[in-house]
Formats: sequence, structure tokens, C-alpha cells
Amino acid sequence: MLDTDELKNDFPIFSHIKDLVYLDSGATSLKPRQVIAKENEYYHKYSANIFRGIYKISEKATAEYEAVRGKVAHFIGAKNSREIVFVRNATEAVNLVAAGIGKTLKPGDEIIVSIMEHHSNFVPWQQRSLKKNANFKIWNTGRDYMLNLLELEKLMSSRTRLVAITAVSNVLGTINPIKKLVATIKKRIPESLVLIDGAQAVPHMKVDIEDLGCDFYVFSSHKMLGPTGVGVLWGRYELLHEMHPYQYGGDMIQAVYIDHTDFKDTPHKFEAGTPHIAGVIGLGAAIDYLKDLGMENVRRHEIELTTYAFEKLKLINGITIYGPTQMEDRGGVISFTIEKIHAHDIAQILDSRNICIRAGHHCAMPLHLSLNLVSTARASFYVYSTEKDVDALVEGLKFVQKTFS
Repeated sequence: MLDTDELKNDFPIFSHIKDLVYLDSGATSLKPRQVIAKENEYYHKYSANIFRGIYKISEKATAEYEAVRGKVAHFIGAKNSREIVFVRNATEAVNLVAAGIGKTLKPGDEIIVSIMEHHSNFVPWQQRSLKKNANFKIWNTGRDYMLNLLELEKLMSSRTRLVAITAVSNVLGTINPIKKLVATIKKRIPESLVLIDGAQAVPHMKVDIEDLGCDFYVFSSHKMLGPTGVGVLWGRYELLHEMHPYQYGGDMIQAVYIDHTDFKDTPHKFEAGTPHIAGVIGLGAAIDYLKDLGMENVRRHEIELTTYAFEKLKLINGITIYGPTQMEDRGGVISFTIEKIHAHDIAQILDSRNICIRAGHHCAMPLHLSLNLVSTARASFYVYSTEKDVDALVEGLKFVQKTFS
């Protein structure tokens, strides 16, 4: 069990804004002092570029940076740390893969994405399909807000080249059965690639890449207590090895001649230029923090708090909650509407009470359109979220209704 009241002491923002109710962790998580201190340690004690210097502080920076690659691999169950590529965010990770495998797409080939995808795992495939005259297919949810395997099998054909799926919907909270979905895809079309957006999964539950059976998996540091500006792409080594570099410049080259360039091996050939060194080192500290908490405890806390919030919110007149009703099938995300009140008005009035939620389409406009919704309000929880925060949200929503009555 997590002692959330005690955990709050690790997050400096709560000492600066004592009555803060932060319920927007789906957008970005707060940062504990341990992560902030580790990032500052780099700037204070060994602030140098990596891979290039043969002096002590450069070698220290390089060692710290590369050690995180191993930490990430172990944290997600990857066997080979060379399958870990550092990028700016999950968005760049998807675009890297889209650029790499997009070169092999032919007119008439198919890419399938679910309707619940974040724009970051939707638009790159849409645009790549348009550029290559490939067929862009949408996999819809059922009335239970879950993806339907039968519909997927109808969508797939011998021309299916890639299926892109979110592990956890950032709007519905739906936890997709990734292992089962990947097995179905691979059985039907063995050569089809599968990319998983794990941005809402890795921070909240134990992930075992090797067990899932997918080909690519992406996530972001800033949603898992780490710094902004750092993301991770995991890919099967043989696939990454065959892919051409996404960007060109310093640090990703082995040798440069007038007529050609030799690139470094995977993963370094994908990491052009000076990276966010401090951010990657901070990500390592975030992983240490989550491991100390225990991902099973993180997930258990999320289920308990989401259950509590679900029951409390259901009692509000005129509210509609979207997503699965079984807590085991959803993450710590609750999107909702309140009759006759726009989501932006809800968020703005809650802000006057220092309650932070998200309002809009949450970078998932196709999903909102499919549900005939202009926007929703969203509360999302994490390790520092408490029942008191939920109670404040409920009272805040009653105040919103009173304001518009």
C-alpha cells in the first residue's frame, strides 16, 4: 500500500501551493525531489557532453547516461539495452518508426490504428499512408469502450503492414489486452508489425515487453515522474538494425567522408546531436523511485482510488462518465461531461479552487467525434493522488453546478 499523504512530502510543488489538487497526471506527472536532485547533480558536478570527452567529468556523464539505458531495459523487461533508443518524447518515437518503416510501404498496403489513439499515434500513420497511397484503416471500439477482436480480424488482410495500438486510453482509461491483441495479429498476419503506445501504461503498471510480443513500444519520461524532453523507443534489435537513421548530425556517426558516411550501430545511430543528458539521468532516478514504490503497489493504489472516485462522481446529477465500468479494465483516468456545462467552464471554475483537471479532446479528437462529443473534462490520478483530492473534486463540481444554476 502507498502512504500517499507521506508521498506528497517528496513533491516540492505541494509545499509551494499547499492547497493544490493536481488531477492532470495524464498530461504530465509531478516531479519528486529525488528526480530534481539527480538532474541538478549533473549540472552541479559533471556537466559535460557525453561520448566525446576523454576527461573525467565527460566520462562520468557518459557512464551515468548509459547506465539509464540499462535501467530502462530492466524496468520494461527488455533483454537487450541496445534496443532502447532515447528520443524527446513518445511522439518522436512514433515518428521515428513511421519514418523508418514508411520507406518500405507500397500503394495498397494497410496501416490499422484504433480510434482511441492519441494524435501522436494517429497522425503520423495517417500522414504516412497519404504520402505512400496506403490504406489507413480505423479500428473502432464497442459500446463497452473496448476494442473488438472480431472487428480487427475483419480489418486485417495480407496487405496489413502495421497495427498501432494504445496500451491505455488517455480518454477512456481503457486498458487494452495487448498480449492477446498482439497474438491475434501475429497469428493472422505474422509479418505485420505492431507498435504499442505505452505512455499511459509504463508509469502505472508493470510492463513486460518480451511477454507482450510486440515489435515497437514507446513512452515518455514526463508522465512517469521524470523530466520533460525525454522519451523512449523500444524496438526489436533486428528491426532497428535494418532501419535507416531518422536524423543526421553529430554523435550518431562512425566516420564521415566526402562521398559517404558510416553510422554507428543501434541504438546510437538514432540519437543525433547532443541529447537531453540531464533529463535522461533524471529518468533513471524516476525509475528508481517507482521501483522503490513497487509497480504492483502503484497499480493497486490506482484501482482503489479510481473506484472511490467513480462511486463519488456517479452521485452528481447530470454527469456522464465514459469508459469501462470494471475498474480492472481501466487506468486512473476518468473523463466525463456534465449536462449543459461546457468542459472548459468546468475546468476554469475548478482552477479558481486550485483544482487542476484537463478539458478538451485530450489530443484524441477522432475518438471524441466518434462519441459525438465536442469535449470532455478529465481527472487523472497518480501515486500522490488521495481520496481528499477526489472529495475536493466532487465538491468543486457541485460548486460548478451551483454557479450555472
